Amino acid sequence: MKFAVVTYGTEGDTRPMALLCRALVDAGHEAHLLADAATLGYAADLNITTTALAGDIRAILLQDATREARRGGFTETARAFARLAATNSEAWLRTTTAVAQGCDVIVLGGLAAFIGLSAAEALRVPAIGTGLIPITPTSAFASPFLRPGAVPRFVNRASHKLINALIWRAFKPSINAARAAACGLPARRHLWNEHPMLYGISPSLVRPPADWPPNATVCGQWLAPVAEWIPPKDLSEFLAAGEPPIYLGFGSMAALGGPSLMTQVLEALRGRRTLLYPGWGNVDAADLPANVHLLAEAPHGWLFPKTSLIIHHGGAGTAHAAARAGVPSVVVPFAGDQFFWAERLLRVGAAPAPVPAKGLSADRLSLAISEAGKSAMRDNAAVLGASIAKEDGLTAAVAAIEALTKSALTSGGVSRADYV
Repeated sequence: MKFAVVTYGTEGDTRPMALLCRALVDAGHEAHLLADAATLGYAADLNITTTALAGDIRAILLQDATREARRGGFTETARAFARLAATNSEAWLRTTTAVAQGCDVIVLGGLAAFIGLSAAEALRVPAIGTGLIPITPTSAFASPFLRPGAVPRFVNRASHKLINALIWRAFKPSINAARAAACGLPARRHLWNEHPMLYGISPSLVRPPADWPPNATVCGQWLAPVAEWIPPKDLSEFLAAGEPPIYLGFGSMAALGGPSLMTQVLEALRGRRTLLYPGWGNVDAADLPANVHLLAEAPHGWLFPKTSLIIHHGGAGTAHAAARAGVPSVVVPFAGDQFFWAERLLRVGAAPAPVPAKGLSADRLSLAISEAGKSAMRDNAAVLGASIAKEDGLTAAVAAIEALTKSALTSGGVSRADYV
């Protein structure tokens, strides 16, 4: 089978899709990944065929989203990303339909989800949605884009529908303009709801809600298998020089924090041995204290079990990697669904209450670090890690994609009427 896989977002959005492509190829299929150019390096390392989509999400984070994320509002952040989509939707759709010619299915996710759905409609092939955030409406929990506890439980399901509608409303003008210009498709009035959704998330963190429809599936985490990796000499020497260190990294969100945030975080360490991964932030090794080692790229699956604590932003991928390692977390969420994952780790006892990036102080973070070091939390994290270690989310996802594709091909494919 031949798959076009399209996504758009940060490293945390693209890497799981690259792993899914690798799993599809290993199962004997063809997979072609489309994503932001700055996030495709990992896919290249996996020997996945790739095409870069127009745009620069790192620049968007630096230029547009910084102000919005610091204000902490989901609506403002969505508007920043909607501006990116408004600029690039037509180019994304033209590129996707060109690459996907002759494919059996379009697999889609991230900011390019509506592009993938429109390309599938234009090419009359099935679409399979993916996600690292559970957005299918349910009464079990509120929309992950809302702060936990922001709405009463009885409006949980309504909150999903409202947030999903707001997202569609923000993207709708540019998507419909792209549909007309790139493919001659009619304007789309309503949000897509009928296509399958495969979630690369752990049931140990999000139990599949009983009221989800049959087209929503929790596959388990989409993380790289733990493999042998030869670390650089300086990292090996640092790890061997003392007790397991703290890992500190905010990934792509590091671009939003600014120097004042890093100053507070470094002070909160109180001299503890720490590995600092700068992500998309600018960090000069000469400015770091002696207890902090500046870390280049290292596989989470290899590194995290060698640490004593993981301080991170709460992105879905990093939260799952920390959970799988069986190591406690301290979550410093910036925006969006990061608060949701912070609450999920808190709920299972693998992290203390989150310390939001906005208004973070060294004292608050230091207290959270101390709490995460208690034996009960270490025990809870170990139990969680053992549970997640039993999962094989990529195998489950490939099996689901194969079954869905065979079903669509057997039934004669799809028509435009299936999407309107």
